[in-house]
Amino acid sequence: MTTASLLQHTLSGPAVCAGVGVHSGQRVRLAVRPAAANAGVVFVRTDVSDRDNRIPVSAQAVTCTQLNTKISNTSGVSVSTIEHLMAALSALDVDNVIVEVDGPEVPIMDGSALPFVQLLDRAGRRTQASPRRYIEVLGAVEVADGAKRAALLPCNRFEVAFKIAFPSAVIGRQAVDLPVTERSFRDQLAGARTFGFVNEVEALRRLGLARGASLHNAIALDGDVMLNAEPLRFRDEFARHKALDAIGDLYVMGAPVIGRFETRYGGHALNNVLVRALMADPAAWRVRTLAPELAEAV
Repeated sequence: MTTASLLQHTLSGPAVCAGVGVHSGQRVRLAVRPAAANAGVVFVRTDVSDRDNRIPVSAQAVTCTQLNTKISNTSGVSVSTIEHLMAALSALDVDNVIVEVDGPEVPIMDGSALPFVQLLDRAGRRTQASPRRYIEVLGAVEVADGAKRAALLPCNRFEVAFKIAFPSAVIGRQAVDLPVTERSFRDQLAGARTFGFVNEVEALRRLGLARGASLHNAIALDGDVMLNAEPLRFRDEFARHKALDAIGDLYVMGAPVIGRFETRYGGHALNNVLVRALMADPAAWRVRTLAPELAEAV
């Protein structure tokens, strides 16, 4: 734990990018701007002017977890596919930002969190005077859905362990288990891309999903064959991307985690069920700061 990680951070200046939404297929412009200490992460739909267009991120704001994480406010305004940007914010210790987006979805970029890491790097980070607050897991919380399982366990650092299994020979059974630091995220997780199966695309598009999916923003699999010309970035890229997603999904709690996240065959839906289960059990967690001289009542 570095001295800098004891304090909150925002950006030094705005960071702007544009791209297509993987599900909506719409071209979207995104701007991440500095925010005051203790503001948290707040999404703003700049294309909405007839009602409240601000969506503060929280576990309760998550309203859909079908192939992405979507947040909404009480006025029905929403933003989808926030997980890759949220993972980058979490790993780079960025606590407080305003995220402006002029469409219904965060752009997918190349399907990983790496473009968002690069975006935040270009803007730079600014240390704020308020102490950084952490979600410390005090007791085990576990949820399950059939064979799927996810748990948060006490640990003196943030760790992620993810197991997946798919019938495709390109994936098979994969597992990743590592402590999550800024360095490990940059080197081992940020570049891992999302993936999908071509035989599911038409059904997903009828549901309003995957309309912007392409070989430029996802690993496409046709049975046991990968269709992308670019090779895998990691041998176990599929499990690493699932771990990346989980980091973003956990950050909707509004603070980084001190604890161990474990899951078998999980995804966005189970991640959010687990987050809500933890929040609902006050004996299983606490908010804390890490330096006695900076401690505040919480």
